Amino acid sequence: MTDIADVLLVHGGTPLEGEIRVRGAKNLVPKAMVAALLGSEPSRLRNVPDIRDVRVVRGLLQLHGVTVNTGEEPGELVLDPTRVESANVADIDAHAGSSRIPILFCGPLLHRLGHAFIPGLGGCDIGGRPIDFHFDVLRRFGATIEKRADGQYLEAPQRLRGCKIRLPYPSVGSTEQVLLTAVLAEGVTELSNAAVEPEIEDLICVLQKMGAIISMDTDRTIRITGVDKLGGYTHRAIPDRLEAASWASAALATEGNIYVRGAQQRSMMTFLNTFRRVGGAFAIDDEGIRFWHPGGPLNAIALETDVHPGFQTDWQQPLVVALTQASGLSIVHETVYESRLGFTSALGQMGAHIQLYRECLGGSACRFGQRNFLHSAVVSGPTKLQGADLVIPDLRGGFSYLIAALAAQGTSRVHGIDLINRGYENFLAKLEGLGAHIELPGVPAQHAKTAAAAVA
Repeated sequence: MTDIADVLLVHGGTPLEGEIRVRGAKNLVPKAMVAALLGSEPSRLRNVPDIRDVRVVRGLLQLHGVTVNTGEEPGELVLDPTRVESANVADIDAHAGSSRIPILFCGPLLHRLGHAFIPGLGGCDIGGRPIDFHFDVLRRFGATIEKRADGQYLEAPQRLRGCKIRLPYPSVGSTEQVLLTAVLAEGVTELSNAAVEPEIEDLICVLQKMGAIISMDTDRTIRITGVDKLGGYTHRAIPDRLEAASWASAALATEGNIYVRGAQQRSMMTFLNTFRRVGGAFAIDDEGIRFWHPGGPLNAIALETDVHPGFQTDWQQPLVVALTQASGLSIVHETVYESRLGFTSALGQMGAHIQLYRECLGGSACRFGQRNFLHSAVVSGPTKLQGADLVIPDLRGGFSYLIAALAAQGTSRVHGIDLINRGYENFLAKLEGLGAHIELPGVPAQHAKTAAAAVA
């Protein structure tokens, strides 16, 4: 049975209007926290959101002897790794299944302690994100790995050594693993076909502040010259462009008007172009971006997801909800995660007309085309959405269900909202501040902000 605190009633049909703030990127902040393990001095990280992934990493760092304190300003953490030590396996294992971030502890712990233990990993079920490549990379650096019933035990009998690595796909996680391992490895590491997302660049900025030597070429090649010692850093995390785009899609789907304080144009240029093609309007200033539905029909489009600088896969699910309100046939080709379109079945229950296909319906073939995955969609609109019972499947799909419920007529019962806390800070309070009619069962709607803290 679902915990009552993990269920949200959404009374739809009201445009979202007002202002919210996005803080540091979920895909950067936990990794920057892990990077602090590599230093011989304390680090100071600013613009940290209060999300579950941050709390998981904070707990794991503390288990390994890192002191983590709040700083002088809101959203600031001070991380002191001067007394890093081995953690109890049972304590580490208590975090198994809650996040995929622990895999990135491998390189730093091998450098600091000579060994590491990684429990079973969790995360969103949106397709294959194999961890074997992480371990293959670590073996290339000279680590030995023993598979045990409760996880993986790694050792570095000698100092890790730089190597040449070519990724079969520009994976963000694999690129992060190489960066966090190579900076203290002996010699030069050359990583080709690397991910170049803004969050990767920001992680490189963090490591460079610590004393690392890293260069990025225009051909997706990153070269890291290992150093003997790293210090600390002071860094303000880039804002979360993925969360910002989610609120933009919410404004469009509900015919609303949302000012996203903290959103930045540079990292969202591809999304902004697509948002404008669909018919959405936006205005940019020095503090953020305002997104709104200008009235009139929305436009159907053809869309393909891709690695940066293409249209990000995390932008796709929230925007698909808005596309159910566009006139005509929209085609969506998902090329990053093979199972990411599975969330559309619930939209169908709400009245959306979405057909999934195994073929590549985009302009180019992708790696899923011959593998029998439903990775293309045709969205026919506009359709009136109706409230329904919804069970959240993953982080972005979950927020997309909230958008659909807010755009729908009637009341929806959304189960599993705690999963959204992984990447959306104070989302219930933000929704209420935008005029959403929401309530936790048994809790008056006007107390949703207090209840939100309990859910978080």
